[in-house]
Formats: sequence, structure tokens, C-alpha cells
Amino acid sequence: MTSAILLVEDEENDVFFMQEALKKAGVLNPIRVASDGQQAIDYFKGAGKFANRQEFPLPCLVMLDLKLPYVMGLDVLKWIRQQPEISAIVIILSSSKAEADIATAYRLGANAYLFKPSDTSKLQVIAKSIKDFWLTQNTPPPESHEKEAATGLTNGSRQETSGRVRQSTLETFSFLDNAQQFLGNINL
Repeated sequence: MTSAILLVEDEENDVFFMQEALKKAGVLNPIRVASDGQQAIDYFKGAGKFANRQEFPLPCLVMLDLKLPYVMGLDVLKWIRQQPEISAIVIILSSSKAEADIATAYRLGANAYLFKPSDTSKLQVIAKSIKDFWLTQNTPPPESHEKEAATGLTNGSRQETSGRVRQSTLETFSFLDNAQQFLGNINL
């Protein structure tokens, strides 16, 4: 089974346009939606309506908005990174260009921070970039690592995992910065 993508977004139009952009980019992963921060945490916990893991498997990639009802996006990110059994890639997809939001997102363990474009054709370019890099070229941690983490490894192992997340973020920051600059130079 193909790993799921969790889109955490409260704006229905943004959900629709992102799903369409991912479809046009050829993303075959099932896309699950959480419409607020608490739903995102419940999804990961397998709580409530997300209890069926066949229907709501743990995602390989999370696209997370910052401004969410109930639990803000940065708090969701912090919660995700505190769970040693969760190694999902987290991409912040926000309209906020505030330096404090960007810096905090990376400090809390975001793998990428992308600005939501207002133009749907630019959103398609972002979706294709996400597919090409994160879903095709990137090598995720092996499943056995996730299973070991779920059984409760030592704090040293958590620090090692956190270090790998930070290293992955640093390695991809340059790539994503170039992609963001490229998007900014497109005149459509």
C-alpha cells in the first residue's frame, strides 16, 4: 500500500486546490485531510474517527498550515516531533512570510517551509516539486527504525533521530530555497 499524505488545512478551497495540484503532478499517494490542529493530532494517535489504520494509515508526509483552529500548526509540529515513533516529513505550507514563523518552524523540526501561492499554476509547480523531491528522490527512514522507536528506545536514540531530521532539513533547505526562488521568477 502506498503511504498516505496528511494535509492539515482548515480552508476548504486550499484543500481542494492542493488536492487538484497533487493529482495533476501525478501523486498517487492517498491524501487524508485534517481540518484543524486537534484533528491532526487525533489522526496520528488513531483516535476517534481516525481509529481505522487501514483507512487512516500513518502518513509519510505532512503538509501543515500554521494558522489552524483549536491547535496551531507550530504546536502540532512540536507535538509530532516529540513522538519518537513518528518520522514523517513535515512541510509547512503557509501564507505567513513572518521570519519568526519560519525560524520557529525550522527550530521545531520542519523539513521545509513553503509559501502558499495565490496562483494555482504556481501551486502545481510546488506540488510537482514535492512529488519529485520528497516522494521520489528522498530516502525515508527504514520501517524497522519506526518499529524500534515505537517500542520505546533510549533518549540517546531519540537525539540521534532528531539529529538526522535536522541534517535532512539542512541538506534540503538549499534545494527548497532554490525551488522557492525559481517559483518567484516564474511569470505566468
